[in-house]
Amino acid sequence: MMQVSFKPSFIKQMNKLEKNLVDEVLYKIDLLKKHSNDPVLRIHKLHGQMKDKWSFSVNYKVRIVFEYESKKEMVLLAIGDHSIYN
Repeated sequence: MMQVSFKPSFIKQMNKLEKNLVDEVLYKIDLLKKHSNDPVLRIHKLHGQMKDKWSFSVNYKVRIVFEYESKKEMVLLAIGDHSIYN
């Protein structure tokens, strides 16, 4: 099972989300821990300045940016719409 940790900035961003969206985020994080290659998450490597980072989808609009610490550990960095890529 994948170990997931959170940057303080991620937690601040998540605390600003609506309650029903937080529930969806927690569900997707749990899915990520158990099945990190699940196609529902649409995990993809980022490019440009964020070339060392990855992203997955919470829903059509909301994304989570993360990086791998090791093969079994990742850190969630940011959550939001596509503006988090800038």
